[in-house]
Amino acid sequence: MGSQPEDKAVFDTESGKEMVKELRASFVAGKTKSYEWKVSQLKAMLKMMEENEAQIIFALRDDLSKPELESSIYEIGMLKNSCRLALKEMKHWMKPEKAKTSLTTFPSTAEIVSEPLGVVLVISAWNYPFLLSLDPVVGAIAAGNAIVLKPSELAPATSSLLAKLIADYLDGSCIKVVEGAVPETTALLEQKWDKIFYTGNGRVARIVMAAAAKHLTPVVLELGGKSPVIVDSDIDLKVATRRIIAGKWGCNNGQACISPDYIITTKDYAVKLVDSFKCELEKFYGKNPLESKDLSRIVNSNHFDRLLKLLDEDKISSKIVHGGERDETNLKIAPTILLDVPKNSLIMKEEIFGPLLPIIMVDKLEGSFDVIKSLGGKPLAAYLFTNKTKLKAKFVAEVSAGGLVVNDTTVHLAEHNLPFGGVGDSGMGSYHGKFSFDAFSHKKAVLYRSFGGDSSLRYPPYTRGKLRLLQALLSGSVLRIIRALLGC
Repeated sequence: MGSQPEDKAVFDTESGKEMVKELRASFVAGKTKSYEWKVSQLKAMLKMMEENEAQIIFALRDDLSKPELESSIYEIGMLKNSCRLALKEMKHWMKPEKAKTSLTTFPSTAEIVSEPLGVVLVISAWNYPFLLSLDPVVGAIAAGNAIVLKPSELAPATSSLLAKLIADYLDGSCIKVVEGAVPETTALLEQKWDKIFYTGNGRVARIVMAAAAKHLTPVVLELGGKSPVIVDSDIDLKVATRRIIAGKWGCNNGQACISPDYIITTKDYAVKLVDSFKCELEKFYGKNPLESKDLSRIVNSNHFDRLLKLLDEDKISSKIVHGGERDETNLKIAPTILLDVPKNSLIMKEEIFGPLLPIIMVDKLEGSFDVIKSLGGKPLAAYLFTNKTKLKAKFVAEVSAGGLVVNDTTVHLAEHNLPFGGVGDSGMGSYHGKFSFDAFSHKKAVLYRSFGGDSSLRYPPYTRGKLRLLQALLSGSVLRIIRALLGC
């Protein structure tokens, strides 16, 4: 009789407590703070990707039917770039920043020292389960923290692979992975962390933030929202259409936090725009997009049913002008365009996070800003296609979003010199490049003074003359200081 497989150990609150204790011991010992340790971990992560790229691509296809190009470029390639950038710039990031001092503390010098926060928790999302798991970890390593990664259970193949690879390649005394669902996440959230980095939706973000508040733990929340696309008529329509398609259906079939959520254009231009979409979508995905190997599937049946509920609402089903086909067995929905969608429909009340793209029509394009404001919230991204300088300036001045892009979509994600993060309902905090290092660092103020230049001004007995001179010094006005010294 064959031996029975061992039951997997239950991860509960006590397990979490012991794990955090172990990680904190490693951190307190200073293991994660050295430049050499950081370099070794980032190089190990690069090696991990180079030696296991085929396995990673296979796991992403298993979880999401993600095309190889999207997996290789948008997940693995972007993460490699993050590692390489950190390796190149980390020594510079770690250096204290010189700070100016004022007359108030003269004579003195000052600097700002970046120090790691301690033991941090990264809770990842399912839509880009490899990139969104490890990209924050790169910043946490560079800053010198001990780390726990909780991958999404909705991408089980990638979660399992991450647990195996991280155990094999990275320092297990300082970096750990916890797999599981709600019970495991709950057990993790009961622990005291020095920072929690969460990528996902607003509902869970509120749970994360409430748990963090019990320990006064700071959070970074990378969420989403209804990211609008404003389309003017004075543009290269073919290029604009292709760039919107790339950002919508070319990014995990719309299952991306910065994916275009809806379009606003004028009534006069809408039909021309729809015709361009039909033409370009057929070029990209063929006459039967449900058979295309270049479109990801919907992650699971719950999300599939959620999208169909949006699509099959009475006031919406008649608005479909392209697509709408669905394959329940394979969890696929064709790229779908809806024209003249009512603003009070279900599809306009929540983030779509799928292959449906509504178009709202306005009389004049300047009315787009009122539409965006009326839908409430501040999206993670907003896009504008135009050649008009005044419209660009108005867009930047009036639209509040995590990030803005003019004449393209989603590409700001790849620019490491820009912070990536939300505002309001779309999140708080930012990362990418040095912003990732900063997200997991404390900026410690340090002021240096000598024993020389000591003044009796700050010491009792207090006099009116001392008061006037100190007020003058605090004001920074040379004229007031001279007048106070002269007793004026």
